[in-house]
Amino acid sequence: KFSLVVCALAAGSAAAFAPATQSSTSTALNMERRDVFGSIGVAAAGLAFAPALALADGSTSKTTVQRSRGIYGDRIASLAGAVAKGDFAAVSEEKNAFILFNSGAYIGAKNKPKKAIAIEGTNAIFAAIRSQDKAALKSAYDSYIKANDITGFPDIDNNGGQGYSNDFDFKVKTKSAAIYQR
Repeated sequence: KFSLVVCALAAGSAAAFAPATQSSTSTALNMERRDVFGSIGVAAAGLAFAPALALADGSTSKTTVQRSRGIYGDRIASLAGAVAKGDFAAVSEEKNAFILFNSGAYIGAKNKPKKAIAIEGTNAIFAAIRSQDKAALKSAYDSYIKANDITGFPDIDNNGGQGYSNDFDFKVKTKSAAIYQR
């Protein structure tokens, strides 16, 4: 692959420094050899790097899973009052929290069954919203919370402990954002 990239780059650069020619007509059938090989070189260089881009799957570490569970899990947990009141609009406004929780908390092939269960729970919640059934919403929400082990952030004050350590922590602007100071 590397030699293909080097050849493509060499052909592309050779075409770039070739002297320009004047032609009276310019059609696809009337192209000069330099132009053809220059465009082939550029296309080959683009194709050589395309598979590498397809393999980029993002970060899949324990920290990113914790971050997803923390940020979106807290948003989902904070909907308990809206679910108890039967506020369908408030729950549907947080649709993205459910989607992002499902995709971020269950990363990789080994978590596919858990992700499928989470997606089923999300679908049950939004089916209850579409049917405007408060009891079904409460039941689906409670089973989703239990199945995915979602808890909100605890309340931490400055005297009770430390909730985060720097501004890059995902708990910075939450109710767990406290730094102990003497």
